[in-house]
Amino acid sequence: MTWAELRDAAVDRLRAGGFEQPGVEVRWMLEEVSGLDAAEQVTEASAPATVRAANALSELLDRRLAGEPLQYVLGSWSFCGIDLLVDRRVLIPRPETEVVAQIAIAEAARLGERVGSTDAWAGAITEYAVADLGTGSGALALALAFALPEAEVWATDVDPDALAIARANVAGSGTPSARVRLAEGSWFAALPDGLRGRLRVVVANPPYLAADELSTLPPEVADWEPVGALVSGRTGLEAFEAILAAASEWLDPTGTIVLELAPHQAEPVAEIARANGFCSVEVHQDLAGRDRVLVARRVESDG
Repeated sequence: MTWAELRDAAVDRLRAGGFEQPGVEVRWMLEEVSGLDAAEQVTEASAPATVRAANALSELLDRRLAGEPLQYVLGSWSFCGIDLLVDRRVLIPRPETEVVAQIAIAEAARLGERVGSTDAWAGAITEYAVADLGTGSGALALALAFALPEAEVWATDVDPDALAIARANVAGSGTPSARVRLAEGSWFAALPDGLRGRLRVVVANPPYLAADELSTLPPEVADWEPVGALVSGRTGLEAFEAILAAASEWLDPTGTIVLELAPHQAEPVAEIARANGFCSVEVHQDLAGRDRVLVARRVESDG
């Protein structure tokens, strides 16, 4: 069987299973099992496929046809250009959360911090601290570490299984990993007391579903992704309430907190922020034009 024949047979299997983009998914799977990128899959199409790759592809297809998300099947996914290990212990990184990262980086720049590549000779030298609460795979923490070369980045999570994935991703991230610190615990409680009043930017993608919303999710999400990272509690606002109640004492006097939320939560979460003393509160939209990111500052923005 050639690579082209192997690919076509795999596409037929996914198409028969009702998948909307079988060609795209098979391309990713074939790259995973063969090492052939998209261009090489074309140039090598008439070459014989290896038995090992054919068997591995069949196993991935079985998992996908059983409903497992593609990202877990592949074992990795890209976030802000960073390849991350992902499995059922952590949420799948999503484009909406990339917007959160971009806004948090822009807030650091607004506060006068340098944005750019890391100096390989600087090692772990830092000038200020930021934090990613409920880091999961470490996606947001690593996005900040890559973009903010002078930041000490703290990443917290209450789930030791999620931290194991984050630790693996930090270890594989190269030079920025020297400035990332992982801590187990709930939100700010995981951080050392010496950071109190020093954080320039805090970012989080907390669980924000109400308990009764879980049943409304597609099975690919509800049956596979960690419930604790999806559901906040009865109202869906519990995580926001806990984080915003403590944020002011951890942020520095001009610091900012950036939170991902569901579109229908924009006004309630903004009110929670104002009730906790944040003077400047804004809601930004995601790539689809939906309210998605809360930005709350301790002092009024200068525009």
